[in-house]
Amino acid sequence: MRPGILSASAFVTDLAARGRYHFGTGEAADALGVTLPAIRAALRRLKRRGEIADPFRGFHVIVPPEYRRLGCLPADQFIGQLMEHLGEPYYVALLSAAELHGAAHQRPQGLQVMVKLARRPLVCGEVHVQFVARRDLQSTEVVERRTPRGPLRVASAASTALELVGYADRCGGLDNVTSVVAELGESLDRRTLVAAARSSPISWVQRLGYLLDVAQRPELADALVPLVEKRARVFAPLVRSRSVAGAPRLARWRLSVNATVEAEP
Repeated sequence: MRPGILSASAFVTDLAARGRYHFGTGEAADALGVTLPAIRAALRRLKRRGEIADPFRGFHVIVPPEYRRLGCLPADQFIGQLMEHLGEPYYVALLSAAELHGAAHQRPQGLQVMVKLARRPLVCGEVHVQFVARRDLQSTEVVERRTPRGPLRVASAASTALELVGYADRCGGLDNVTSVVAELGESLDRRTLVAAARSSPISWVQRLGYLLDVAQRPELADALVPLVEKRARVFAPLVRSRSVAGAPRLARWRLSVNATVEAEP
């Protein structure tokens, strides 16, 4: 066996024994006292054996036997550590956040993660991460969830409901969003919903209020009416990409209802 492979294997084993399942290339080289080319060669061998995976250049995860079929750790078990490695804010969002809050009507193709600037999707074995950009993501309320590998930042249930509406095109369309919002309603309360709505675009609040009516969540919808009355200056389109010509106008939400929306079964 070539020099370096046992040391690299021992390094990975020691990390896992201490409950840590990620590391950087430079960190491994420093720990083993070898050059970057040498450690990269050793890590490539471990990768071929399925013991580690590379979700991002220079960032590695240790893959326990139960996840070898995926060729990677599940995304929720490394995304927090990866974003810390990159020095970027993030939180799990949209359908992925809704699922963590108990609304699993439709799973996304990969973990949906909100970041400040656009990023290409990440693929690691059979694990996928979809990045969605929101420049003012610091205004979103987040909660912390625990995973087997550490903490995970997740948009709160109220923030998730509003973002589902705001990014409906990334969530299967308004019919699917309505179904998810109906399920998510079990995790919402009037106070936190209004608080989240105050820091969201008013058009999101108008659309969410209407969808809550469609989803038969009047107690939540009614809580948003005063905010719409105070802040909404124009009639927003229900679907931004469609014409509002001839669309009925709903005074309750100051909304042009230019599409028929139904909760999916």
